[in-house]
Amino acid sequence: MYEAHLPELATRPTLPSQRQAWLGFLAYLTPWRLGLASGVAVIAALLLTPLFITPLPVLLGRTLFVALLALLAFSAAGQWPRRLPSWLARWLFQVLVVGFSVPVATLLVYLVAVGGDIGSLLRSEGRLLGFLWIAGSGLLIGPLLAMGALYRQRDAEARSQALRFELERSELERRALDARLRLLQAQVEPHFLFNTLANVRALVETGSAQAAPVLGSLIAYLRAAMPRLHDEAASLGDELALVRAYLELMHLRMPDRLNYGIQVPAALLGLRFPPMALLTLVENAVRHGIDPSEEGGSIEVSGHRLDPDGPVCLWVSDSGVGLVQPMGAGTGLRNLRERLQVVYGASARLDLTENLPRGLRAEIQFSP
Repeated sequence: MYEAHLPELATRPTLPSQRQAWLGFLAYLTPWRLGLASGVAVIAALLLTPLFITPLPVLLGRTLFVALLALLAFSAAGQWPRRLPSWLARWLFQVLVVGFSVPVATLLVYLVAVGGDIGSLLRSEGRLLGFLWIAGSGLLIGPLLAMGALYRQRDAEARSQALRFELERSELERRALDARLRLLQAQVEPHFLFNTLANVRALVETGSAQAAPVLGSLIAYLRAAMPRLHDEAASLGDELALVRAYLELMHLRMPDRLNYGIQVPAALLGLRFPPMALLTLVENAVRHGIDPSEEGGSIEVSGHRLDPDGPVCLWVSDSGVGLVQPMGAGTGLRNLRERLQVVYGASARLDLTENLPRGLRAEIQFSP
């Protein structure tokens, strides 16, 4: 029985509390709006002075009272009543309230001047004309100013809403990119781990004396690497530490066939860098370059940044068998390109070129 009323309640607009209404009323009475109302009152008094025998200070007091009371009425109509009929828009109600408040405020001013004797006001042609001039001027200017203020307010609210939508859209895009990066990274990690375990298994199956040291190095490497795999604040220095540990592991596996060197300027080590990006290139160099080569080879990991505000260039160069398949083929390199563009934008690049006299050079370029 009660559930039938829930949809109706859910569609009702949320009304502000009395405290929120008072805060909204006071927030509208800014120094700028009070100054504008006072300025309009001064201009009106100066323009009406030639038509009145009343001294300018008295006339100015009357126009100031009317202008400020109209401003208070306009601000109050924006908050109360808290619910209006469906056919009456809030902006129209505010304009109507300003139009009503101007003659009422003018009447109050003149009743004070005649001591509350309305009959005396009606019998005095001069006061009656003064009432009509002030009330008529207010009725001409007040609603126009009210509509202008409402237009500016609506324009400001539209810009604010557009800004909120843009911020929400940016946040959703950031979350989508984070999710995509985590997915790509999750695809890369098993790829590397299973390849390394396959190498260890090959050593065990052949009875190599290097099997135990290599397995120990692998365990030490994984203990150091696993906490960093999902670290969003990972740096290039962290990545190079993993690369060094991996190359040491591979050197233990084939000490006579693999040499390596790592030379990256210290100024670049603190840069943000996606985990396992360089490691993917180094692993490819070992697996597709050094392993298939009968005499082995060397791997160089290096980088530079020619301009302090320019792009960073990192590369992995090997002297292995070189290109034996189309450049850029393979899941690892395809995922790496996507990860780099997620982190650094569309300008990030991964290029593969032949290394003379033999081997391959994989180069990453990005702007931090």
